[in-house]
Amino acid sequence: MKPVSVAAVFAAISAAAVLAWAPGLAGQTLTGGAQTAAAALDPDAALKASQGAIGRELGDYAFLDREGKQVRLAQYRGKPVVVSFVYTGCFSVCPTTTARVAKAIREARKTLGTGAFQVLTVGFNLPFDSPGAMRDFARRYGIEDPGWEFLSPFESQLPQLLADLGFSYAPSAGGFDHITQLTIVDGAGKVYRQVYGDDFALPLFIDPLQELVTGTPMPVTSLADVVERIRILCTVYDPRTGRYRFKNAVIGEFLSFGLVTAGLFGFLWYERRKRRRSERGA
Repeated sequence: MKPVSVAAVFAAISAAAVLAWAPGLAGQTLTGGAQTAAAALDPDAALKASQGAIGRELGDYAFLDREGKQVRLAQYRGKPVVVSFVYTGCFSVCPTTTARVAKAIREARKTLGTGAFQVLTVGFNLPFDSPGAMRDFARRYGIEDPGWEFLSPFESQLPQLLADLGFSYAPSAGGFDHITQLTIVDGAGKVYRQVYGDDFALPLFIDPLQELVTGTPMPVTSLADVVERIRILCTVYDPRTGRYRFKNAVIGEFLSFGLVTAGLFGFLWYERRKRRRSERGA
């Protein structure tokens, strides 16, 4: 079977998401704080900022690693980088999300190789997300991947860092509400893809990484691959449930296509029978 690019599939998902996420990002997409209508995070603005970051080149930001050593973002150039945000005082969604991200990363490393990409988790609640706090967070939740670093940004650079990556958060009664996203950055330091939620299909995460690692679109080699690509193309992240769901518009298109196809075959069948009766009568 001829290889088929899936870049358009993911581009379509991103474009459709901007149009389809009218309900906003309230509820289970926001983590850490009380999930109430009083949350200060503007769902539509958060979505717009996240999608708007795609294609943006990141600056050379400085961080402190878990040992208090200064590192710079430029040190991670040359390979894809997965960036996530947490705050270490979260004891609900952040740990759960981190555990599920860890599982996705293990699967991606099996597919791409242990050194094919790097992972950076950044604490945004300064000064509390210190190097020691980030070290304890990683230890508490069993993160031992040598290619996964936990970083504390500098407060003066934090607003621009968040803006460049399209990450939004707001204080709430129980801590913070924030969009749950993984940002995939290419080897040149440009934002390549956003993956949302803590219950995403693995191809949404692994496929763009593989495209960056190999420099080529992922080939479709089996019927199962075709089915999976169609499923991804036809789904959109639902901020109300924190899961990907089938897009209503696509379901409508499939139904319309099915009805038109059935009508066409019915017409052809009718015409064929009509012609046969005419030939028998002659």
